[in-house]
Amino acid sequence: MKYWLMKSEPKEYSIDDLMRDRIQFWGDIRNYQVRNMLRDEFGKGDLALFYHSSAGKETGVVGLMEVVGEAYPDPAQFASKNKYYDPKSQKDNPRWLGVEVRFKQKFQRLVSLSELRTEEKLSSMRLLQKGNRLSILAVTPTEFAYICKLGGRAG
Repeated sequence: MKYWLMKSEPKEYSIDDLMRDRIQFWGDIRNYQVRNMLRDEFGKGDLALFYHSSAGKETGVVGLMEVVGEAYPDPAQFASKNKYYDPKSQKDNPRWLGVEVRFKQKFQRLVSLSELRTEEKLSSMRLLQKGNRLSILAVTPTEFAYICKLGGRAG
């Protein structure tokens, strides 16, 4: 099992939306590094921290989700009226992938980015390093458990 941190702007899709929907396709990713992680490293049963990212508002980890299955082609890349349409992507050789995730738990409280920065145990976390702006990041089992504890869940 692997652990991830997956970012979404709450105005686009929030932990409350996932709690309502229960299962959701996590796509609209247009970064090759992230695409490769989805393709090569994600697996059924992996766990992910749901991170609310938003300019001008407090950001942080708000809950947990589970990867439901293997990555598959993002249908938005083929929909010409969709903002994530990619005319160079072919159905027999798609460029972009996504995964389905299942709601697991909403934390008792938001674990803010500023709080994460103050935690010595998280000092080497990729999220906290300069230049790490990817929408999905790998998280170590220790980081995952510690953040779960901070959020109000036993890791």
